[in-house]
Amino acid sequence: MHHHTPPPVTVSVVIPVKDDAHRLEVCLAALRRQTAAPLEVVVVDNASTDATAAVARAAGARVVREERPGIPAAGAAGYDAALGDVIARLDADSIPPAHWVEAVLSHLRDHPDVLAVTGAAVFSGGPAPLRKVGAALYLGAYYGALAPALGHVPLFGSNFAMRREAWERVRWSVHRHDPELHDDLDLSFHLGAPGRIRYLRGITVQISHRPFTDPVAMVRRFRRGFRTVFVHWPHELPWRRWDRIVHAVFLRRRIDTRAERMSTPGARDSESGGSPDTGRVRWRIRRRRAAAVSAARDDPYAAYQEWVAAGRPALQPADLMSSQAIALPAAERDLADDD
Repeated sequence: MHHHTPPPVTVSVVIPVKDDAHRLEVCLAALRRQTAAPLEVVVVDNASTDATAAVARAAGARVVREERPGIPAAGAAGYDAALGDVIARLDADSIPPAHWVEAVLSHLRDHPDVLAVTGAAVFSGGPAPLRKVGAALYLGAYYGALAPALGHVPLFGSNFAMRREAWERVRWSVHRHDPELHDDLDLSFHLGAPGRIRYLRGITVQISHRPFTDPVAMVRRFRRGFRTVFVHWPHELPWRRWDRIVHAVFLRRRIDTRAERMSTPGARDSESGGSPDTGRVRWRIRRRRAAAVSAARDDPYAAYQEWVAAGRPALQPADLMSSQAIALPAAERDLADDD
């Protein structure tokens, strides 16, 4: 049984920027050429000293000012301000293809079990023969190194989109006040354990080749990457994440199989010993129980409140990163009661 939400119909595009007015102008021009227009474009001005805010307003974007330094704070401020059902993310140097908004919206509409999608990139500058190869090496190292640690594909900050309700569940557990973290990787840690992140082909964006032109910036990127991983340990050590993810998949299948089996009138009556009335009562109880388990799994904060109200031991804040920390034991207990 899955927690159903209305299909998404609107998209907010969030772009955190600091002193990058020229590239922002190109990005906004690409967004005006979309086959499906976004509901809004939210440009988060991270205390820029150039014409970033003026460029954004001239293009019809909504400007949000964020004084706290760093992309984590700027990105979170934009996600908080977004009004769309889907929150899409680009960087100032991203140039999305014309079908980008339409593609991410369509995929999330058609796959309600997917919380977020991410895609690839190619370099828009530098030597032409190296644009695709360089980007492939850069992103290949990113995905190749982090997917095993996460247990799923990581989000790429220059090209991803997530459901609004997914952000609302983790908005207070992400490290939004630490400027020395990669916000996309941090968000991947928080979203990926309880939900599904999918790599979506066909939404490749162009990005600046700046990562290869500044050795100091490249070193800083790697340092922030390691720091982002380490701040989530030991709770999010790879084998612990893999154990929770595999456990969650197995348990969801058990819940779905049980719900499907109990949805047939013959199954309801047979488990009641031939009494239709008793069978209906037991079926309703089990259906409510499965719905409660599914809701707890989807909303870790509600599950946490129930956990505390039941007198269980207090959990560390890191335990809120994954709803399985609370919801899965409850689901196992309920399933055991049924067996």
